[in-house]
Amino acid sequence: MKKQVVSVSLLQNAKLMAALYFVISIPFTLLMIIPAVMGQGAGLSLMMLVLMPLLYTLMGFVFTLIGAWVYNLLAARIGGFEFTTAEVGKDSSGA
Repeated sequence: MKKQVVSVSLLQNAKLMAALYFVISIPFTLLMIIPAVMGQGAGLSLMMLVLMPLLYTLMGFVFTLIGAWVYNLLAARIGGFEFTTAEVGKDSSGA
């Protein structure tokens, strides 16, 4: 059975992606702090390391919000993502 996603929630998708971008940015920020703490870059670079997850999160939110809005505009005119679904049988436990 083929189905189409004809509309996506702007704010919900933007919130989810912002959270995802924040979580993804944490390990990268921690890795970049190591050289900065060892004296190779102090001051402004440390401030940027603190701001990076916040900026990455904000930009992820904004661009996902715009992307979801554009998707809805296009999907209304030409159709949305199409995918095929299949029924999956229950396992032997009956759950």
